[in-house]
Amino acid sequence: QLSGELDAPILLHPADDVLWEQTHPGIGHSPGSSCLYLPEAGQFFSGDTLFSGGPGATGRSYSDFPTIIGSIRDRLFALPAETRVNTGHGDGTSIGDESPHLEEWIARGN
Repeated sequence: QLSGELDAPILLHPADDVLWEQTHPGIGHSPGSSCLYLPEAGQFFSGDTLFSGGPGATGRSYSDFPTIIGSIRDRLFALPAETRVNTGHGDGTSIGDESPHLEEWIARGN
């Protein structure tokens, strides 16, 4: 189904289905970005969606600040607070360390 929507082949080995179930869209930073959550390890790989200190950049023509904030609020901050966040750049963080700052990020804007 995704292959048809993107008009691109999606290659995934049948034994990797479990990885597909752990992949979440990282909506807002760039088209097609995604994140990987490993609940049994308490690890989240955020790519450029969430960093220590705020969301990923959204000042480009293909990115959208309200969308990335919604993605972080509704998807990422629904994860357990102790979940470690491995960012695409810089230091890692945790959901619990970042979630109290959401309103501050909204006020700051992109």
